[in-house]
Formats: sequence, C-alpha cells, structure tokens
Amino acid sequence: MAIVNGYCSLAEVKAALNITDNADNDKLERSIEGASRRIDGYCGRFFYQKNATVKFFARYIDTLFLQDDLVSVSSLKTDDNGDQTFVTTWTAGQDYALEPYDANLNNIPYWRVTAVGAKTFPIFTYPALPGVQITGVWGYPAVPHDIREACVLLSIRGFARYNAALGVVGFADMAIQVRAVDPDVRDFLDPYRKVAIA
Repeated sequence: MAIVNGYCSLAEVKAALNITDNADNDKLERSIEGASRRIDGYCGRFFYQKNATVKFFARYIDTLFLQDDLVSVSSLKTDDNGDQTFVTTWTAGQDYALEPYDANLNNIPYWRVTAVGAKTFPIFTYPALPGVQITGVWGYPAVPHDIREACVLLSIRGFARYNAALGVVGFADMAIQVRAVDPDVRDFLDPYRKVAIA
C-alpha cells in the first residue's frame, strides 16, 4: 500500500526500529497513516496540502479570520448582495493581504485576511450566508519537524500494538501496560493544537 498524506516516511520508521527487511512494510505503512490521522484529530488541523474552494462568513468588514490553515490563494471573491454568486474578484496586495506577514519565513500557514484597499468584506444579517469564497491551497506549507517526530513515535507505538494483547507488552517475567497518551508525543503536538473556545 502507499501512505496517503503521512507525516513521516516508511524509511524513517524502519530506521528508528532498526528494521532492514520488507516483511512488515504493509503494517508499518498502515501505522504511519493511522498515526498521521490521529495527529490531525488531536491537533484539530492537518499538516498536508489540499486544493479546495471554501466559503466563509465575515464578521468584520476589514478582517476575515480563517478557521482553516491557508498556504496560498489562487482566487478570492465576494458575494456582495447575498445571492450566493461570488462575482467580485479581489487582487492580492491591492485589495487584501494575508497574515501573518512572516508566515512563509516561519513555515506556518496564514490564518487571517485583511482588506487593505477600498473593498470590504460583506456581512449579511441572519440567516447569514457565506459572503467570501477562497480558492487555494489549505493545510501547512511543510510538515513541521515536531509533527514528523510525533508521527514516528506514534507509528512505532501502533506497530508494536500488533504484539500487545489488551495493551500489555510482555518481556520475559514482566509485563508493561502501554499508556494511553505518550507524554513525549503530547509535548511535540501541543504547540500545534487548536483550542476550541465555547
């Protein structure tokens, strides 16, 4: 099988486990893909790239806060009269700016769009309809090193779990219970975790 949107490679996990043969490649690849999706779920975001068109509700006329991570924009349009036809095209630098400005320097995504020209984001009253449409690349510019390391550790754990009946690993005369949350993995992931505000 091929790993889809994995945050580490088969070679990295095999090297960490000192595995030189290919007998367990399928199990390892499934572990990597499973670990990657667990990371997505824990962090509330994904670290691969995906092309998509997404519609947003604007709460402010000059600032659009994005719920998802944005890598780049190919098209930004607004629906100015609430009929769900996005016909007003915005030009980067002239009508809007992506923030933070140093995102590409720090290998982080954009999370805000600011109106810098004469145009403003449309705000519709209840029942609100999306007024902004962005087509672009979503996710992360590149997989951060911390996410890669967490994925390697989680993949090893997932692979070892095949031999741990009921979550218990045995060594000669002793048994060790596999913990629910690896504190090292948690330390790697927590800086990237989105916190929900009720």
